Amino acid sequence: MSLLVVGTVAFDKIETPFGKTGRILGGAGTYASLAAGILAKNVRLLSVVGEDFPMEYLALFKNGGIGTEGVKVVQGQKSFFWEGRYHSNMNIRDTLTTDLNVLADFNPVLPESYRKSKYLLLGNLTPVIQRRVIEQMKERPALICMDTMNFWMDTAWDDLLEVLRMVNVLAINDEEARQLSGEYSMIAAARKILSMGPQYLIIKRGEYGALLFHRDEVFHAAAMLLENVVDPTGAGDTFAGGFMGYVAANDNTSHETLKKALVAGSVLASFTVEAFGTDALLRVTKDNLNLRLDLYGRMTGMRL
Repeated sequence: MSLLVVGTVAFDKIETPFGKTGRILGGAGTYASLAAGILAKNVRLLSVVGEDFPMEYLALFKNGGIGTEGVKVVQGQKSFFWEGRYHSNMNIRDTLTTDLNVLADFNPVLPESYRKSKYLLLGNLTPVIQRRVIEQMKERPALICMDTMNFWMDTAWDDLLEVLRMVNVLAINDEEARQLSGEYSMIAAARKILSMGPQYLIIKRGEYGALLFHRDEVFHAAAMLLENVVDPTGAGDTFAGGFMGYVAANDNTSHETLKKALVAGSVLASFTVEAFGTDALLRVTKDNLNLRLDLYGRMTGMRL
């Protein structure tokens, strides 16, 4: 079934304790759509880039079966750029540069072919943009998942609350959950956030896995234990893309399917962190994904 991914397609420049890069392909929409495309067919990407964006990068999406009709190239402007440096524990990073460039004036217009997508993943963009995308859908998607961040809680609170009432799933990290809810306990935070509108809450906890909250139920998917972690950039977006890709591939929104989707997202994210940028994710095949899913099952007892 069709899945629409909305998010940034950008340039990143990254430094970790294991090395650094020049300008490489990045952005939430990039990681999420590439991950979703490994699991599902008919993945569509909505984003905006500048005239400096290489056409060979767009070809990577097409080669992965991802529709790019909704990726707008704006002449005379530059693509979004982010530069960051990670600390030794890899859970803390410093943002060195954020150049919005073409993203500053992004006003998404969905191609006609996108407007009936059955599933929708809203990457971390302004709540106003997220709402505009939902309002352009001709039919209500079977499942809408959104990401957000502390910045929008500080600067666009009312708009954020409005979008929360329009979605099924919210995916955020534990720090964001605490700020959004005003609660320290994850259970208390989840209860408060679920009262704001979404039926499901995913709390991403990095190396400690992810939690799925629904009513009074909590499901925990452990993170994959890895020998080498090189660059955590994009892991959360890969997770979200894998989660929604699994849902779309199975065309099922039951609670049990969403639990399995949490596992699929966790395992796909484990590939991303093993290399800088999208390098490892682009090398994932169905065969090595299945091998890692089997290893994950033997390590945790959780199997798809």
